[in-house]
Amino acid sequence: MAALPQYDYILAFGVLFAFLDAWNIGANDVANSFATSVSSRSLTMLQAMCIATVCEFGGAVLAGSRVSGTIKNDVIPAEAFTDQPSMLMLAMCCALVGSSLWLTLATKIGLPVSTTHSIVGGIIGVGFASLSPGQVDWSWGGVSQVFAAWVIAPGIAGIFGAIVFLITKYGVLERKRPLHNGLMMIPLYFGVTAGVLTMSIVWKGAASLDLDDWGVAPTVGTIFGVVGGVILLYAVFLLPYLYRRLVLEDWTLKSWEVIKGPLLWRRGAVPPMPEGQQKQIIQDYYRGHVTSNTNPVVANQIAVQPGERRSSAKIDVPGSEKLRSADSSDNSDIEASEQSLPALTIEEQAKLVARENPWTTPAGFFARAKYYFFRGVNRDVVAEQGGAGIKPKGFAASFLAKDLTKYHQHVPAYDNKTEHLYSFLQVMTAAVASFGHGANDVSNAMGPFAAIYQIWRTNETLDDSEVPIWILAFGGAAISIGLWTYGYNMMRNLGNRLTLHSPSRGFSMELGAALTVVIATRLALPISTTQCITGATVGVALCSGTWRAVNWRMIAWIYMGWIITLPVAGTISGCLLGIIINAPRWGVVD
Repeated sequence: MAALPQYDYILAFGVLFAFLDAWNIGANDVANSFATSVSSRSLTMLQAMCIATVCEFGGAVLAGSRVSGTIKNDVIPAEAFTDQPSMLMLAMCCALVGSSLWLTLATKIGLPVSTTHSIVGGIIGVGFASLSPGQVDWSWGGVSQVFAAWVIAPGIAGIFGAIVFLITKYGVLERKRPLHNGLMMIPLYFGVTAGVLTMSIVWKGAASLDLDDWGVAPTVGTIFGVVGGVILLYAVFLLPYLYRRLVLEDWTLKSWEVIKGPLLWRRGAVPPMPEGQQKQIIQDYYRGHVTSNTNPVVANQIAVQPGERRSSAKIDVPGSEKLRSADSSDNSDIEASEQSLPALTIEEQAKLVARENPWTTPAGFFARAKYYFFRGVNRDVVAEQGGAGIKPKGFAASFLAKDLTKYHQHVPAYDNKTEHLYSFLQVMTAAVASFGHGANDVSNAMGPFAAIYQIWRTNETLDDSEVPIWILAFGGAAISIGLWTYGYNMMRNLGNRLTLHSPSRGFSMELGAALTVVIATRLALPISTTQCITGATVGVALCSGTWRAVNWRMIAWIYMGWIITLPVAGTISGCLLGIIINAPRWGVVD
């Protein structure tokens, strides 16, 4: 039974804007994390979406905090609202409005921002409007952490990312036998990565499991147990598969056959490939990119992989001739227009296929439904980022990502077989980090909403708010929907637009960011996952090539977003609450 039924409409607005805030966490924050994996081609867009959806939702529901601070980071005192809980209810709703509206704009223009800082900014704004600036906690435990995070998080992550990549570069990639050295080093990498990711879950990403109270023995035992189990799985299943595929170049080997494990050692000799048949054992992770050791003409002529496109290639799509010849009067005009028009993107191809039949027919209806459901997945993010001969897409792309070749040409290309080894590590790192992100950051949107729900239900102001499981599920679903429907926009604005990505570089970036999260958590240092991955990207880029390998224009764009997030979100929230408070005739508050 609700204690404040007269404020049902505030609860309703809280539901709407909590969903929008969580939707933006998926479209902005999660997409920012997976941009590295997709840009390096370790994961396809569909694979990234599926992994992120499962891990984010699972992390939010299974390990999300069941108790959240009523006010994020305690930047304003909850006890100030003890005599008027409805004011805090309204304040949290306005904070969600300010945070979600700013995140929506930032996501639209491809600006990666910290969702934590956005909601903190919203709360500061309502603190100004409902209390006073003196009531805001400006100490290290409050707002000061936000400012410190602008330097601490990217700086530490950049150092760790650089260290990991330098070990990889000189220990594996630039050796005479890189594949052999890679196979020897990968077990070590798997062990270290598993240990770091386990620590990140134990210490940061599983709030509801109360793992912070574990003693030294259970924590150390769990970490070493996971490390040993991962290395054993690699030795039993993945090693024979990689040896068969990369060293023996077994073109008959299927991906699912990794489950055969030790049986692959007893498999016979590799049969010769039939005459006239061509099959690529490993994809070219550098296709379409000009590097310091590739010919730019050859890079532009690399064969197109299944499901990809080149801007200069002509793709025959059913129905495309209708679109291209709409304004043509004869066959000669049609041919001329086809030669002058660029090839269709994957998304444009899907749209044409969806329009082959009228929407009133069953086939047309289901084709359109499929198109809209997969609209955020049917994307070639790497192509849309731009590159050799490809026009970049997205907000201000012509300014931020103009001629990426001048950055990529300072980065060397390494052996593709060796790069393939690191794609497995990158997938594991992205998946576990996504689980921890879902468990930890779902509170950015659902914490204020839980406070609104608790006050509406009990008419009490407490320091902590209980977070029911249905709110966690609601938040996890909203995060997944945001990533699935609009995550591509953030992904294409990052990745290769910052510097050239590959699996070895992407793994170094993600492990560097994960190491930063683990260490900063134990030292109680302020960090943001968004800022960590950006700092690690710059650190790896500087060690991969030269300072010219980094798109500093894009870095300045990202930093601008970090700096203006708090004041913009706070201004929107504070102005909104101020207008409502000073309009008593609306009857919103007592």
